[in-house]
Amino acid sequence: MNYQPSPWAIGIFLFFVSFVLFISYYYAKKAKSAKSYFSAGGSIHWSVNGIAFAGDYLSAASFLGICGMISIAGYDGFLYSIGYLAGWIVALFVVAEPMKRLGKYTFADALDAKFNSKGIQLFAGISTLVVSMFYLIPQMVGAGTLVEPLLGIPYWAGVLMVGTIVIIIVATAGMTSTTYVQFLKGGLLIVFSVVLTIMIVNKGISTSPQNGDVPYHEFKELALVDNDSLELVDSSLMITDTWEFDHVTLVRIFIDGRETIWEVNNEENVLKETLFITALSGGGTLYNGAPKEDAQFFQVGHMSEVAGSENGETGPLNPFTFIEAIKEGTVVLWEKQKIQDGEDVITVYYQNPTEGSKVLVPGLKFKVDSERGATFTDRLDFMSLMLALFLGTAGLPHILIRYYTVPTPSAARKSTIVAIAGIGFFYILTMFMGLGAMVNGVIDLSNSNMSAPLLAKSFGIGIFAIISAIAFATVLGTVSGLIVASSGAVAHDLMDRFMGIKLSDKGKVRAGKIASIGVGVIAMLLGLLFKGMNVSYLVGWAFAVAASANLPAIIMMLFWKKTTAKGIIASIGVGIVSAIGIILLSQKTYNEVYHLVDKVAPIPINNPAIISVPLSFITIIVVSLLTQKKTVTE
Repeated sequence: MNYQPSPWAIGIFLFFVSFVLFISYYYAKKAKSAKSYFSAGGSIHWSVNGIAFAGDYLSAASFLGICGMISIAGYDGFLYSIGYLAGWIVALFVVAEPMKRLGKYTFADALDAKFNSKGIQLFAGISTLVVSMFYLIPQMVGAGTLVEPLLGIPYWAGVLMVGTIVIIIVATAGMTSTTYVQFLKGGLLIVFSVVLTIMIVNKGISTSPQNGDVPYHEFKELALVDNDSLELVDSSLMITDTWEFDHVTLVRIFIDGRETIWEVNNEENVLKETLFITALSGGGTLYNGAPKEDAQFFQVGHMSEVAGSENGETGPLNPFTFIEAIKEGTVVLWEKQKIQDGEDVITVYYQNPTEGSKVLVPGLKFKVDSERGATFTDRLDFMSLMLALFLGTAGLPHILIRYYTVPTPSAARKSTIVAIAGIGFFYILTMFMGLGAMVNGVIDLSNSNMSAPLLAKSFGIGIFAIISAIAFATVLGTVSGLIVASSGAVAHDLMDRFMGIKLSDKGKVRAGKIASIGVGVIAMLLGLLFKGMNVSYLVGWAFAVAASANLPAIIMMLFWKKTTAKGIIASIGVGIVSAIGIILLSQKTYNEVYHLVDKVAPIPINNPAIISVPLSFITIIVVSLLTQKKTVTE
């Protein structure tokens, strides 16, 4: 679909970006020492750090990805919110105070505090870079997603823009400016999400929602004589291709020289119009058989039945009656099916009317119930995802280094509590924003990440501009934190400590700034490669790698006296290799990254944590026991 930029949206966006750059310029003068550059001098107040924690954590995945996933998968998308929040319990009770006591600038500082091991310095530095890169991918994808409707510029330009701005922020002022950018955008994101939620429930629900100036698209039907023979009542039309799948039959008809694809509806004896995107082998993309500029790909999302009425309209609701209205109605969800058509790949989206009560319980996306066709592999994959989300937070380097920005261990604990309160409240709001997008005709099926901004746009260009600008600032803040963590790993862990290049304070800052430029450029390239994937799903990968590579080493170092340096090194290495290996060989990667939709991947699950986390724990235990220091006896 086409997105038309608004001068108001562009103006508000430029104001936010200019203010962020002003903060960077202001604090650049104070970031002369390594301590001030990498950890803000340890002088941030715990309340500010708590909101900055929330701003750092509420990334593109939390706002764009989760809202988008809820809009197409209901409660199952909200399970990401639950997993992300639960991970903070581990951070609060396990790592907050020890990280502050043991570390100085980086995650490796704390891990190596008892050993002074070159191997730990190397592997912890590499782990920081790998996890940060995995987390950077969805942030860059989110940035490219936002700028197209906001500024009217292509995806690639948005990726390059956010990369450039963040490099300026980090290369000038480091952690101090990053902290205040995260504090600002974290607070604003929560406030305006409350405003948007109030608008959603006050509007209520209609079976024919009006999306701003865009009328709701009424999908066409073609009558069949007989479902079995697929004979059309209109004899001038002819079905040219038929595709049979487990849950749907799709057919192709050329009408007026244009390709169309329809879903067979056996109950009503009709063909129902679908939406589809064709990726052409020779390059280029068609939307419903037409170029993108023809705007033939429509925004969707509505309820076919509200409170027992086919033409229902609720009027204003409150948060509780809003949920109840969805529960008692029928929601038209959309399923996706990929078709290998010669050298072209067709992605077809077809309607699936679903009882509202089923939308509000698990099972639409994550198959956990045998009645819904769940297999052992489906359940294992779901458990693996939840394990990664629960354990991953406490292993994310850009989260861990924020504990160094406060003056004391108790301040680290207090800032974690503030973060949990802010993040938990925001995640409740994601449920309303996601469901609001689901029923208000605003979903872009080709890019679910746009659900929340397009929902805001349906209420007016002002709130859309503010929400989109804040979402962009969200990406800036999170990417800044990730690049600070990465630059610290390069300058402090790898160059200064591992390689023994004794840098002066100014030299370490200079090395960190150069590293931030390199990491920023790599992040841009990765953002271009993973275009179109749901950002929350991508962040799940980052959490899995963090949970596998970092958390076992942290926990065993803190709570098992027999842990050795070689055990930690082996654990990190096995965690990284096993997690990334499973991701690269999973079916989701085959379909979405390699575009091998007709190939069966070697690994049946998409989320590695259920295998890679236990493997990392086993490795650290076995290697540590094999490398115990021998006691000298007379």
